[in-house]
Amino acid sequence: MRIAFVGDVMLGRLVNEELAGRDPAFPWGDTVPVLAAADLRVGNLECVLSDRGRPWPGKVFHFRSDSRNVESLVAAGIDIVSLANNHVLDFGVDAFEDMLSTLDRRGICRAGAGRDGKEARQVVTLRQDELTVGFIAVTDNEPAWAAEAGPGVFYVPIELPDARVDELLQRVTTLRNEVDLLIVSAHWGGNWGVAVPAAHRVFAHALIGAGVDVVYGHSPHIVRAVEVYRGRPIIFSAGDYVDDYAIDPDERNDQSFAFVLETRGAIPHSMRLHPTLIVDFQARLAGAASLSIARRMQRLCADIGTQSDWDESGNVLVIPIAAAGHCVAASGVRTDDHALVSEGDAAQPPGSGAV
Repeated sequence: MRIAFVGDVMLGRLVNEELAGRDPAFPWGDTVPVLAAADLRVGNLECVLSDRGRPWPGKVFHFRSDSRNVESLVAAGIDIVSLANNHVLDFGVDAFEDMLSTLDRRGICRAGAGRDGKEARQVVTLRQDELTVGFIAVTDNEPAWAAEAGPGVFYVPIELPDARVDELLQRVTTLRNEVDLLIVSAHWGGNWGVAVPAAHRVFAHALIGAGVDVVYGHSPHIVRAVEVYRGRPIIFSAGDYVDDYAIDPDERNDQSFAFVLETRGAIPHSMRLHPTLIVDFQARLAGAASLSIARRMQRLCADIGTQSDWDESGNVLVIPIAAAGHCVAASGVRTDDHALVSEGDAAQPPGSGAV
């Protein structure tokens, strides 16, 4: 099975204006074939889809895209979006509920936000290659938006210990018996800084210890390292995939990857990172810049002990995941045990329009 993860997808502001005269597939550029080759496609929707609403008071940045631009997600084949982020309520509850209905109508699964706490905490389950994939989304952004009796996001502070973290870990332990491969999406931390915060590593390791197979992180506008912990991948930040933000010349928030996880049955086997660039509000394969983008990621990964290899023929960075003690039976189902496997918003840059 192949699962493609992309970072923040922000279809508002100038991207929204561009889409008024473009094909819905425009934001995805020439990366569409990479996404199409995957069996499942996952992204963080960093805006609200609606044609109404008023900006949330007190926020500096508000991202809204016309409801019709759900067709851009459909054009890319996006199967699941995380809504656990700091922009889904940018234009109020009515716009937020418009988005939920719009996504449901077009058959795009969503997690991490809802009309109440129960809906925000729901797990998405999809069947693929005779396996059940589970997906949960959480955020430590915008605590005032935490869903309880009313609408909001699945808010979980990243710092341990915390009762809300304990609740999430218990949920993971329960779900471990209900799904074959479990993904947790985390919209965590501030916007900048390539170093992985210590609290994020602790939190991600706890998730994997409880039974998570993939930790898919985002919120920083730049990519961070990928770690392989107990034979499970952690994307600490997938960066930005589509947006209209000003480019920071040092942190390069226009550079990212399509992160394609390959599994053997339900067991993560490798991850292939296809370098991308945002050019004129469109994600594009990085072409001649691919190697330099990949080398930067290799250095970040090496700093936390992750091996990676540049595949020149495929223009892709490969991170091996499969480790001793992890095996796949002839049936292709899980035979390992998480408990027994050994371990193998900040200040913005000048002129940035990012949040």
